Amino acid sequence: MRCVEARDMDDHALVIGGTRFIGRHTVEEFLAHDYEVTVFNRGNHDNPFADTEAVSHQQGDRTDDADLSEAAALDPDVVIDCVAYKPREVRTATRVFDDVDAYVYISSGSAYGDEEIPKREGETRLCECTDEQAVDDSPESYGPRKAEGDRAVFAAAERGVNAMSVRPCIVYGPHDYTARTDYWIDRVLNHERVLVPGDGSNIWHRVSVSAVAEALRVVAENGEPGEAYNVGDRRMLTLGETVELISETLAEAGVDDADIEVVTAGERELASAGIEMEEFPLYRSYPHVLSTAKLADLGWDPISVEEGYRRAVEDHLDSDRTGRENGPDREDTERVLGVLDTL
Repeated sequence: MRCVEARDMDDHALVIGGTRFIGRHTVEEFLAHDYEVTVFNRGNHDNPFADTEAVSHQQGDRTDDADLSEAAALDPDVVIDCVAYKPREVRTATRVFDDVDAYVYISSGSAYGDEEIPKREGETRLCECTDEQAVDDSPESYGPRKAEGDRAVFAAAERGVNAMSVRPCIVYGPHDYTARTDYWIDRVLNHERVLVPGDGSNIWHRVSVSAVAEALRVVAENGEPGEAYNVGDRRMLTLGETVELISETLAEAGVDDADIEVVTAGERELASAGIEMEEFPLYRSYPHVLSTAKLADLGWDPISVEEGYRRAVEDHLDSDRTGRENGPDREDTERVLGVLDTL
């Protein structure tokens, strides 16, 4: 068991990534708990912390071993690895940062290879990863690559490295450039009837980005080397419930006409417009549920799902994202609604 000493007020966290979505919120989480923070990235995106005194920027490419070694020379206490997408990157990072108090790798719920309800750390089998998948960039290899990254963390811990893993499910919240949740907010904002695939009861476990950021800090401070920790909202919503919560949240924000009707459609009705169930964002035919008990035992206490969606909706209203590219066109869904009206 790792012996965790009382934390100094000037502890230094190095966030690999740190300016877009999960990384951005992670920086804010560590700042809120009195860490000094360095973000390490290529500088390809605007730095929201450019004017924040407690945040410094180290420019470099995490795939360049020399650049990574220069970041290690900053002598961080904690390293949060937001952008390790290939197993080699995790193996290199756990070698370069082998003497830090905590190296935390962001894995994924996609790393699980079996469909179980719920998926539990250390019990549910992880994906296998071939040599070809380990260097591939396609979405199909994402889960295997993340699983192999987890194995790299476990191997590093066996060598004495304070390496741990956090596995989020689908993440939503402010600055979410994937815009998957934005698709549904946009639908509720602009249409009185919102088409939902199936009967609306499918479950794909999701998690507020602030809950992920808190999990990363809690694991860095209290986690055990060689362990993985799932992170997801403490209360799960079906897709239908999610759309209804978005509607309620918009109404509470004072948006007129936020009242909507959720209309469900099966495969046959959707096929009338050439739509498949899987084309809708946040739809998954088999429930994806992660146990979060292990993380909660460390003291993780996330915001409520209602607060998570309030923040997501507020950010959507302040952004220019629509998410329309993530799902069926409104014209096609209107065709399905017309078919349903004739039944």
